[in-house]
Amino acid sequence: MENLGREGRETGRVEAEVIRTERLVLVPQRVEHAREMADVLSDPALHTFIGGAPATADELRSRYARMAAGPADPAESWCNWVIRLREGDGGGDGDGEEGLGQGPLTGTVQATISPSGSGLVAEIAWVVGTAFQGRGIASEAARGLVDWLVRHSVRETAAHVHPDHAASGAVARAVGLEPTDEWHDGEVRWVRREAR
Repeated sequence: MENLGREGRETGRVEAEVIRTERLVLVPQRVEHAREMADVLSDPALHTFIGGAPATADELRSRYARMAAGPADPAESWCNWVIRLREGDGGGDGDGEEGLGQGPLTGTVQATISPSGSGLVAEIAWVVGTAFQGRGIASEAARGLVDWLVRHSVRETAAHVHPDHAASGAVARAVGLEPTDEWHDGEVRWVRREAR
């Protein structure tokens, strides 16, 4: 695997890295992002298909801390990013967070990476705040994530999409996932397999 940090070399885990796309920077998620993300994800409509309710900043801080600690299984990797618009930096490195642009946070993407008989597989998910929807942000972020996974030797990428969630289905299609006949908790499993 490429670009594994110290812990990654010792455990085989894949670590989230900065991913840049044309309009976005996917920044490895930190506890400090919780306050802004609580605002971004505060619309109850975001939970129409996944259930639950918007998390408070304190709840997100706790969740992000658990995510940062990683899974108990040393062969599994939890990679989580916040999606930041590159506004204000002319598409370059800018002066914002760690030189990663000055635009607002707009959502998250995540990947759970684990070994299988055919190599590494990843389960991915995405969410974009209501105020930023309809601008292609989810598709661009998910495409950046899938490209990054391919560079890290992931052979199969999957996502679970509610059958009535047309926007998420469009994102899945945009990154090359195809629906299967497999269901999990009322959602359809979509899969993309890389050529060997």
